[in-house]
Amino acid sequence: MAPSRMKRNRLSFMNKVLLSSPAVKQPRLGCCSPLSQAHMRAARLDWGSLPHRVVLCVFQYLPLIDRARASSVCRRWNEVFHIPDLWRKFEFELNQSATSYFNSTHPDLIQQIIKKHAAHLQYVSFKVDSSTESAEAACGILSQLVNCSTQTLGLISTAKSSFMTMSKSHFVSALTVLFVNSKSLSSIKIEDTPVDDPSLSILVANNSDTLRRLKMSSCPHVSSDGILCVADHCQGLRELALNYYMLSDELLALSNETHVNLEHLRIDVVSENPGQIEFHSIKRQSWDAFIKHSPGVNVVMYFFLYEEEMETFFKEETPVTHLYFGRSVSKEILGRLSLNCPRLVELVVCANGIQVIDNELICIAEHCKNLTALGLSECEVSCTAFIEFVRLCGRKLTHLSIMEDVLIPDDVCSLDEIHTEVSKYLGRIWFPDVMPLCRKSGAL
Repeated sequence: MAPSRMKRNRLSFMNKVLLSSPAVKQPRLGCCSPLSQAHMRAARLDWGSLPHRVVLCVFQYLPLIDRARASSVCRRWNEVFHIPDLWRKFEFELNQSATSYFNSTHPDLIQQIIKKHAAHLQYVSFKVDSSTESAEAACGILSQLVNCSTQTLGLISTAKSSFMTMSKSHFVSALTVLFVNSKSLSSIKIEDTPVDDPSLSILVANNSDTLRRLKMSSCPHVSSDGILCVADHCQGLRELALNYYMLSDELLALSNETHVNLEHLRIDVVSENPGQIEFHSIKRQSWDAFIKHSPGVNVVMYFFLYEEEMETFFKEETPVTHLYFGRSVSKEILGRLSLNCPRLVELVVCANGIQVIDNELICIAEHCKNLTALGLSECEVSCTAFIEFVRLCGRKLTHLSIMEDVLIPDDVCSLDEIHTEVSKYLGRIWFPDVMPLCRKSGAL
């Protein structure tokens, strides 16, 4: 296309956009050529006259530093910068510049937020690096949120749990300020922190009617009694995340009407102490009482144990629905799943070693009738056994993520044929996952 023709097309498009814009004042027609009219209308386009709702929508997508810079463009944009709706959700980023990869929220902006917008904050999170100084700075901000109506709170450590390295009394004191003054907390994520049982009592005393989600895995100062206090008084609680060591028969036996009716229970199974091998067991009667009271609950278990540490688990029926093994798991444990996990919906095995798990996988397909998702990595399954597993599960397998090196060719089926057979039983195209190769230095 000739350059002059392309230019006319672009001008025609610009004319249409400008004519349809409510922010452009329409000039008197007939006194100028079409080209001059287009230039006049473009010159009269005043970004400062955009409706507040439009600028607000744009501001919500901007990082804080860019939002602050944009607020200095004109008076109307500065007005939008202070609209309460813009400050309902905010993430404070705190780090030490020498050791962190993300930008820290400027101290002057933090003070401006606390002075002018603390009352508007509803969804607050703190992202800190691995330094104790950043965790202490986060607590310093928390202790100043005395006139807020916070509904959600998240404390996020990007590396090691920096909140655990600071003074416990300082952390608890800052958290208590928020618990006492908010009165409407509905979702709290305080994992890897030194929160304790007395802190939870204060939380319950001031937010029992509104609390819906509580995530507090890896909180060593919280006992099962502290969790039980929450379960006894927060009738609206629907999601709970905790460590296995907090779990007890008393907590699970929530069988009367006065106790909470959970929809989602996440349990992280990690060693409480270095070298720990034995774990306490939960009685089947306690699990049965729990499921009777909350029949639709999702029980999610994440295992971060070595093979020798898992002997306690799955010897009796366990109502787990979503199961993730982050480390190597033995054939024996996988064999127990088909016998004692009838509610299993999703299974992820990150490692198994060099033992082929054909029989275990087929037994799971035969007995776990609710299974809809499987993920396998760093283990071995013959192609024939895997096809049989998919045939038994059929089209209910909505998620199937299998690394290619997991599948072992045999006399019946090769890697080139397996995707055809699996796709046939799934009713959709399927291929195994392939680990991306790192590009060598200097390669094109």
